[in-house]
Amino acid sequence: MSDLPRKAVTRTARLAALPLGIAGRATLGLGRRIGGRSAEVVTAELQQATADQLFKVLGELKGGAMKFGQVLSVFEAALPEEVAGPYRAALTKLQDAAPPMPAASVHAALAERLGKDWRSKFLSFDDRPAAAASIGQVHKAVWHDGREVAVKVQYPGAGDALLSDLAQLSRVAWLLGPLIPGLDIKPLISELRERVSEELDYELEAQAQDRHAEEFADDPDITVPRVVSQADQVLITEWLDGIPLAEVIANGTQRERDRAGQLLARFLFAGPSRTGLLHADPHPGNFRLIKDGHAASGWRLGVLDFGTVDRLPEGLPYPIGDSLRMALAGDAAGVLDMLREEGFVKPSIELDPDAVLDYLRPIIEPATVDTFHFTRSWMRSQAARIADPRSPAYNLGKQLNLPPAYLLIHRVTLSTIGVLCQLGAKAPFRAEMLEWLPGFAEVEAPEEAPGEAMEKAPQES
Repeated sequence: MSDLPRKAVTRTARLAALPLGIAGRATLGLGRRIGGRSAEVVTAELQQATADQLFKVLGELKGGAMKFGQVLSVFEAALPEEVAGPYRAALTKLQDAAPPMPAASVHAALAERLGKDWRSKFLSFDDRPAAAASIGQVHKAVWHDGREVAVKVQYPGAGDALLSDLAQLSRVAWLLGPLIPGLDIKPLISELRERVSEELDYELEAQAQDRHAEEFADDPDITVPRVVSQADQVLITEWLDGIPLAEVIANGTQRERDRAGQLLARFLFAGPSRTGLLHADPHPGNFRLIKDGHAASGWRLGVLDFGTVDRLPEGLPYPIGDSLRMALAGDAAGVLDMLREEGFVKPSIELDPDAVLDYLRPIIEPATVDTFHFTRSWMRSQAARIADPRSPAYNLGKQLNLPPAYLLIHRVTLSTIGVLCQLGAKAPFRAEMLEWLPGFAEVEAPEEAPGEAMEKAPQES
């Protein structure tokens, strides 16, 4: 494969062809049913073909197409099980790999950005990419001082491709929306477009990664590789071994899943408090589970890719923990007042406080018990409840507003929950919130937790 496709007309044509291909398959499926084949068999075949085409295109185009696919991949757990099967394999392919840029193009990029003598900076350089992602690919090398390093090289034309892809994807959002029940696709694409400049700026990424590496340098449970060098669109960091989280999701033991889930939740809550930054790209390709005999549990979590962060100098907003505390205490009026104050409910909207609390209760269920089991079935039930037009939750949700200051926090939280459900993680998440979520620590365990009945119900793993 050649470089990242740079002609906007070519990329746009491939993305624009997606609705036509899916519509054609639907027509073909109707013909097959008329011809006597069962609806179930035909539907399964169409779902598989749709997944193969959609995510093959998203992966091959890299750029904004693949970035969008990676974001979608973490919501796979929300799909109904009869649909999730055909899509799951195609989605997970986007989490840690993409077609690579040729070695000659990599060499040319390194010569341009590091100088013609770029090879002198390394004792060795592997031309085979260790990972190829949405806007750049990573090569393993040995730095001149003997350290193993990851060399991240940005694809030529990545910026234009990102903007072009996301503009085209916004036009076909109606097609993609039904893939993930309860997820509004257009705002998601708009938010990704707003982050393009940050994603492309490797100097900003180096600063964010250095801040995390410094803060977590002596942490027994979380590790972030240090930045070794940065020049224009090349970023060189220490190499990080470990089991990719996508592999833990696919083949990990329950103990590995539980530990990975607990540390992922800890990083979500502790990161902003300790660094003033929120890692905003929590798909499984950016995390590693590292075997460590010195760690209390035998495992640490490695965190990669700080190209997108939310700057939160005071940590996560206090109202998040405070409203969660009030919800657990049954203070419906206090929760509604807080939502109004923060802009989640516009002044012209009148809502019943008890209805708002009923809407939130299932969502806050993980905070009601000492140990919660995140499962695909739990996430599917939440997605179905919010997406069903017959549900009171659907109508109430349509009246809520998402303030700009909370947009990225909301996406990161939902994405992390999606990964926890893919892991099937069972761990003391409430304890992590009590320690790291501002405003929540004052909470006392309710006599009868709002989600107690739901927790007792059997859950799929």
